Amino acid sequence: MSVEEQIREQLIAGLAPVHLEVVNESHLHSVPPNSETHFRVVLVSDAFTGKRQVARHQQVYGLLAAQIQGPVHALALHTYSPPEWQAREQPAPASPDCLGGSKAESQGAQA
Repeated sequence: MSVEEQIREQLIAGLAPVHLEVVNESHLHSVPPNSETHFRVVLVSDAFTGKRQVARHQQVYGLLAAQIQGPVHALALHTYSPPEWQAREQPAPASPDCLGGSKAESQGAQA
């Protein structure tokens, strides 16, 4: 099972989302082809009603602890309650462009 599928499965089981997007954005970063290290998650769940963003993110981090300790290097989270999602007049924000910064580049700069 791919990391993307693991993330999706964990979030569905733990938060019963009414809307879920899990996007592998690894190809936008300085990683080998076919990597699964950078993800963007848009998650709408009743479980987030009345909770601040920090608490919502902590819930997600708890569910994805194995992936975060393993292959996942970056996780962009956009979490909403259903009323917040319905009130939005636009989709969740896009991830920022990668600014580079691979280990190889930083080692070359030190040489």
